[in-house]
Amino acid sequence: MAANNRRMSGKKGAQVGSGGKRRRGLEGKGPTPPAEMRKGHIKQRAVQAKARRAQSRTKGPRGRSTSELVVGRNPVVEALREGVPASTLYVQQFIDSDERVREALQLASERGGIHLMEAPRPELDRMTNGLNHQGLVLQVPPYEYAHPEDLAGAAADAGEDALIVALDGVTDPRNLGAVVRSVAAFGGHGVVVPERRAAGMTAGAWKTSAGTAARTPVARATNLTRALEAYKKAGIVVVGLAADGEAELSELEALEGPVAIVVGSEGKGLSRLVGETCDVRVRIPMPGGAESLNAGVAAGIVLWEAARRRA
Repeated sequence: MAANNRRMSGKKGAQVGSGGKRRRGLEGKGPTPPAEMRKGHIKQRAVQAKARRAQSRTKGPRGRSTSELVVGRNPVVEALREGVPASTLYVQQFIDSDERVREALQLASERGGIHLMEAPRPELDRMTNGLNHQGLVLQVPPYEYAHPEDLAGAAADAGEDALIVALDGVTDPRNLGAVVRSVAAFGGHGVVVPERRAAGMTAGAWKTSAGTAARTPVARATNLTRALEAYKKAGIVVVGLAADGEAELSELEALEGPVAIVVGSEGKGLSRLVGETCDVRVRIPMPGGAESLNAGVAAGIVLWEAARRRA
């Protein structure tokens, strides 16, 4: 009996039931999901990374434009001659070389920092969406926009009265380039453009600026009205150009101090909210009877007057 007790003492007590969990654990869980849907799988991570890259390309980096392609032999050569920033020059394989092709390759090589890439014609067709690229495609990198406050800050750092031009509804990049060129010529501190429905610093704007865009900052404002209100709080007088302005340019003493000159689009002029934000609206006398001037010409006239008064 004692031996029997010893044998019994080695046994475990009653087992607690699993409540059917073990049985359910043996049941099938359905078909195996594809690798792209399995958490932590290398294929799922690759799909997620691709989606993030696509989203970043759609939104674009804050404060930067998207990259641009200059297409065709003449446009590419002109862009390189004018110093338009470029990252890559694509040349079609087995291209029939002429003077423009040779000049493009020479200019890109002399400047430095431009990658030369040879690509088959189908690849260039895909890149340009079927445009007539003639075997030459130049990639212009995204433009780094400043913040509107940076322009006023640069003037303060230099111990100068701010001289800024803001464009309201100007959609032609050539007008933007002309304004940038005038700002540089008359000692201005930069140009402000709205983020939406406005010209940006494209290759066309770079060419029209004749290289001055490299040293004259262009700022992009999410809301132009708020940017102008911030200038006013900083002591900068906001002057709007309007054909029916209450003051004439020759009478505007504000040009002798810190000022932001707002130029509207040709035809429409200043938008209502921007016009109401201006401290004063000024008109340019035109004895010849022209109804309006384009943005580049109008800005140049006012900037010249400002520079003359400050000399």
